[in-house]
Amino acid sequence: MSSTQNAVSNPSSLLLPVAQASPQQGIRRPFADKALRASAVFWYVVVLAGQLIFAFATASFFGLTAARGELQRWGRVLTHGIIAGDRMGNTVLAIHLISAVFIILSGAIQLIPQVRRRAPAFHRWNGRVYIVTAFTVSVAGVYLIWARGTVGGVVAHVGQSVDAALIMIFAILAFRYAMARDFRTHRRWALRLYMVVSASLFIRAAGIAVLIPASGSLFIVPLLSFAQYLVPLAVLELYLRAQERGGAKARMAMAGVLFVLTLGLGAGIAVATATLFQPRIKAAFDTRTSIGDVLAATIATSGIDAAERQYHALKAAPPASYNFDEAELNGLGYQLIAAKKIDEAIRVFQLNTEAYPKSGNVWDSLAEGYMDAGNKPLAIAYYQKSLEVNPKNTNAVVMLKKMGAQ
Repeated sequence: MSSTQNAVSNPSSLLLPVAQASPQQGIRRPFADKALRASAVFWYVVVLAGQLIFAFATASFFGLTAARGELQRWGRVLTHGIIAGDRMGNTVLAIHLISAVFIILSGAIQLIPQVRRRAPAFHRWNGRVYIVTAFTVSVAGVYLIWARGTVGGVVAHVGQSVDAALIMIFAILAFRYAMARDFRTHRRWALRLYMVVSASLFIRAAGIAVLIPASGSLFIVPLLSFAQYLVPLAVLELYLRAQERGGAKARMAMAGVLFVLTLGLGAGIAVATATLFQPRIKAAFDTRTSIGDVLAATIATSGIDAAERQYHALKAAPPASYNFDEAELNGLGYQLIAAKKIDEAIRVFQLNTEAYPKSGNVWDSLAEGYMDAGNKPLAIAYYQKSLEVNPKNTNAVVMLKKMGAQ
């Protein structure tokens, strides 16, 4: 029976097929097959868990804040959120977010062998919608990158645009070979598509857990913009080679490498959940009025002095209806930096240091504000203060070295 016929008769082999051992290979080959398969399943389960958390955080935050009419809060977690007057950009942003949630969920379903085996019609139609959504999220993403910008500059923009192009190319090839009933080749392109679609999760997990010590480097964001999909694609190719042509030793080695990488990825997802996803979920279900939103409106109409007086007045009143959490002012500060209102951002960061003097993060943010303002002495002073409060603040260490203060 050919490999294509075997894939059709055994749909579960499309995700993680295991070659049969020959009599000459003894008992080591079956064990290596099982180890490689187990490591791949372990990887998939970890990534699936991360994707589900990511999707829930995205859907709950953006969905519930929009339902409550709090669209201005999108600017706290996005480089450019809702922009007044930019109807086209705001519509594309909403489409991109909706498509991103759907593609995460439908992509995960496509790789489950039991779905293909028990509901083949659903698998086919879900796959077609998945491909259409892949194009939608990619085109919308490229538009937002070049029309509104993101972190990292031009090099990072190019890296993220290449990812979008690969999503579309891999989607076309996966669909083409599925229609030709060449399921073995279809499987390879479907897995590659899943890797590049998952880059948004990989960059968050790897960027926080692995590369955060270099977060002050000028090269880290551009590097991550390419590594988020090139590294997973390289690991996938090594896996496929070991799976299809490797001997027992090669399979065992690949199983070990994949297991270790998955442990690292799992650690990164755990950290990303604690620092990114969980706060967004919490904010989504918090019905209190954000003090950041209140001050942002006052700054826009009456200036920073009026906003500071308002903050102190509301702080002295019963706070049950207002959210004074550290993240609220910090988010407002970075929103003001993105709007090039550096002086106002510094004043907001100062308010946060008064409220949370034992938080290394608020001092780090104040230092960044002064750095953006071109005040190097105060930037150094507050990075040192941040390091004094939190000796584990690696960003402060990097920035101080960058400014020649260490």
